[in-house]
Amino acid sequence: MQFWKMNGAGNDFIILNNMVEGLPAESFPALARRLCDRRMSIGADGLMIVEKPTTDADYRMLFFNSDGSVGEMCGNGARCICRYGCDNGLAGEVQRVQTTAGLVTGWRMTRRQYRVQLNSPTVLRLDYPVEVDGVTYPCSYIELGSPGLPHAVVPISGLRRFPEQELFELGRKLCHHPAFPKGANVNFYEVEGPGQIWERTYERGVEDFTHACGTGTGSVVTVLTLQGKSDGRDVHVQMTGGELVIDVEVRDGAVERLLLTGPTNVVAKGEVTDEELAL
Repeated sequence: MQFWKMNGAGNDFIILNNMVEGLPAESFPALARRLCDRRMSIGADGLMIVEKPTTDADYRMLFFNSDGSVGEMCGNGARCICRYGCDNGLAGEVQRVQTTAGLVTGWRMTRRQYRVQLNSPTVLRLDYPVEVDGVTYPCSYIELGSPGLPHAVVPISGLRRFPEQELFELGRKLCHHPAFPKGANVNFYEVEGPGQIWERTYERGVEDFTHACGTGTGSVVTVLTLQGKSDGRDVHVQMTGGELVIDVEVRDGAVERLLLTGPTNVVAKGEVTDEELAL
């Protein structure tokens, strides 16, 4: 199997073109678990499969978390796969990508910078406090697209200095909290200045913090914009792996467009030769 490995602000993925490889769909979850293993294989946060579209799109993106579970969508993954599609002649300067959560449009800004329009919110609860171990956390809940990609948005004072293990345990408990029947990606954030946010995301399906989360940053800025705490324009979100930029366009109190811009990096291109991989 030929593969690309890419990352978007440190959120890393393996990409396989199934229009060439012809792998059976039932093999994808096990393939994700194997290839995303950082000790036994290539290692990544997720696996993306390129397929022929079934709607009016250039190609279809199937996303699997590193534990083999299906992801409805992935913002940084979408930006990376837009570059993959453009570089491989599957699309032009504008890319239309079919995802499980709906159509995503991408734009080539420069050779490495890509922008995507994320799926709009379909579920939104701006005031949704959640209790963990006797402490009530101010929380918002948002789902992007349909079926919705679930995100919890949680402000944390002093986030950069917050003890790592405590934050990990809180993220794990919130991710699987009964308040979120689908589970949730947990986005901890702190506003550090006008248009400047620091964020950490505990990702469902990865069961750990990732270096960046595109839909997570979009969810945080959407919540802040609708709460009147941000103007939603050119908001810079710093994460462990780098910086992402979010623009939220609101009309009549509803999100009309949610744009994510950031870097892509082609880390490796090669052939999977795993002698213990069974398909």
